[in-house]
Amino acid sequence: MGLDIGTKTIGVAISDLLGLTAQGVGVIRRRDWGKDMEELRRMTAQYEVEKLLIGLPRRTTGAIGPEAKKIQAEGRKIGETLSLDVIYWDEWFSTASAEQVLLEADLSRQKRRQVIDRVAAAIILQSYLDSSAYREMDGQGKEDKDK
Repeated sequence: MGLDIGTKTIGVAISDLLGLTAQGVGVIRRRDWGKDMEELRRMTAQYEVEKLLIGLPRRTTGAIGPEAKKIQAEGRKIGETLSLDVIYWDEWFSTASAEQVLLEADLSRQKRRQVIDRVAAAIILQSYLDSSAYREMDGQGKEDKDK
C-alpha cells in the first residue's frame, strides 16, 4: 500500500497481487490520530497489505529536510500502530505529476481536488514498483550472464 501523507489528507494506493501496477483507492480526510489509524487499519485489512510505502518529500538536492523527518517520524508511528514494515520512497513531484494527469483528463478543479491525493499516492507506488521490477530484471540478467 502506498501513502501520500499530507497535513489534511492521506492519499492511498494499492498494488495488484503481482506488484506490477498501482491504483489509487481512496483519500483519508485527517481528523485525529485514532480515526486516521482506524481507517488505515480497515483498508490494510481489506486489501491484505503486507508493507507500507510512504512518500518522502526530499528537497530538490535530495537531502532530507524537516518535512521529510516529520514524515519519517509519522511513518514509524503508523508502522508500529499497524504492525507493518514501512518503506520510504522519494515522492519527487508526485503531486505536480498527478495534477498534470488530471488536467489532461480534463477534470474540473473540484473533481481534481477530490482525487489528487490518491493519484499522487498511485504515482509514488508505481514509481517504486517500476524501480523494483527493473532491479529484479537487472539482477536476473546478471545471474544469467554468470551461468
